[in-house]
Amino acid sequence: MELAPSGGDRRGAPTSLPLVLALTSIAFFMVSLDALVVVTALPAIHASIGGSIETLEWAVNAYALTFASGIITAAAIGDRFGYRRVYVTGLAVFTVSSAACALAPDAALLIAARAVQGLGAAAITPLALTILARAFPPQRRGAIVGIFGGIGGLAVAGGPLVGGAVVQGLDWHWIFWINVPIGLAAAAGSALFLPSGRGPVTRLDLPAVPLVAGGAVAVAWALVQAGSTGWSDPKAIAAFAGGAVLLAGFVLRERRAAEPMLPLRLLRVRAFTAANVAGFCMSGAIFSAAFLTVQYFQLGLGYSPLATGLRLLPWTATPMVVAPLAGALADRIGTRPLLVTGLVLQAAGLAWVASLASDTAGGGYGRFVAPLVIAGAGVSMALPTVPTAALGAVPPGDVNRASGVTNTLQRFGAAFGIALVTAVFAANGHLGSAASVTAGYRPAMAVSAAISLAGAAAAVAMGRRRAAAARQSAAGDPRPAADYADAS
Repeated sequence: MELAPSGGDRRGAPTSLPLVLALTSIAFFMVSLDALVVVTALPAIHASIGGSIETLEWAVNAYALTFASGIITAAAIGDRFGYRRVYVTGLAVFTVSSAACALAPDAALLIAARAVQGLGAAAITPLALTILARAFPPQRRGAIVGIFGGIGGLAVAGGPLVGGAVVQGLDWHWIFWINVPIGLAAAAGSALFLPSGRGPVTRLDLPAVPLVAGGAVAVAWALVQAGSTGWSDPKAIAAFAGGAVLLAGFVLRERRAAEPMLPLRLLRVRAFTAANVAGFCMSGAIFSAAFLTVQYFQLGLGYSPLATGLRLLPWTATPMVVAPLAGALADRIGTRPLLVTGLVLQAAGLAWVASLASDTAGGGYGRFVAPLVIAGAGVSMALPTVPTAALGAVPPGDVNRASGVTNTLQRFGAAFGIALVTAVFAANGHLGSAASVTAGYRPAMAVSAAISLAGAAAAVAMGRRRAAAARQSAAGDPRPAADYADAS
């Protein structure tokens, strides 16, 4: 879909472009922050409403899985019913479910509310970028989208820190309550001032949504169940089998659908498939390692929530500095060297952290700084490179859908990474004492490192082409490469 400036709000008055940027950026920051802000609060949530690490994991995964499942469908619904209308609806759903999270009296209701919150986020994320890209002229779009992407990096860096500060200064409920006034203001402002518009109407591949979402949830649940009760547990085996059947049904559905959610022909493009496998593993390693390390720093070493967020900054803040440089370097040397090197560095940093872990603060925090910086530098090289490699591997006409697929797979990667390391943690330790937390943390963190290394191995299979620039030049497409990612 060619994105063109919209030119005004629904009353026909000229739209303030800074206001469009502010409204979409605030919402995008809020939903991006919520992917990680809850991680820092999990020990406090555990102390307040109970639940094992397997239960609490679903407070993170319920959000990630529904978020991932809804992205492509929400984008298609926006094309049909109007971007602003669906975007504002997503904001309303996210805001109401945030209040429900804050009011949840037990883990089950918290998880259910988080799942609904993820559906709201799935509508906000792709449509915020679409509205933003349509509002600005093409010659300014690259810089604006760069600002928008930087806000996502800021949310990644700030998630553990904001979560720690809120939990320590107020209460864990406030990580959700704070969304309510922001969400209400953003929804009202968006309804009044954002430009309208819609895209070409396509047939919604609705039957594919429960197949892929159900399969992903079943496999994730099976990993958690197997970690706590053993890999021979009949429930885990049944869930694995059910998930495999649903995912196989999804593949069959996509082969026959007139307008599939995931065109399987894209998977025959080696560079596209390799880049997406690498992105899946990259996201799985980042989120699983963050999930584990927050528990270890608080429950294993005894740091406060705020102190934990501050101590993670050498890792989480690095993308704000390195990622823009890596993105520019990819245009000069190609995506494969950066992606392979970045994921290997991340694996090395995470493995080093695992090797240093003990159940006391002896040796001081300083021993973790170097490996956290190495891991952060590695993922900073990979973060901007995955979408560049994936979108540059397909023709311009497929970029819209390819962008949605790439974003969706990274969300699923986060959920599966957390599920896998939780299973390993539960098989080796528990939350009962510092020693038991460390006993589970070390092997589980090693698995996070292995996931990153698997992503590096997948990235090796990518071709040598410099992706976006070469592809658009060969296709004769006049748009800048940054515009391709905008179309999702």
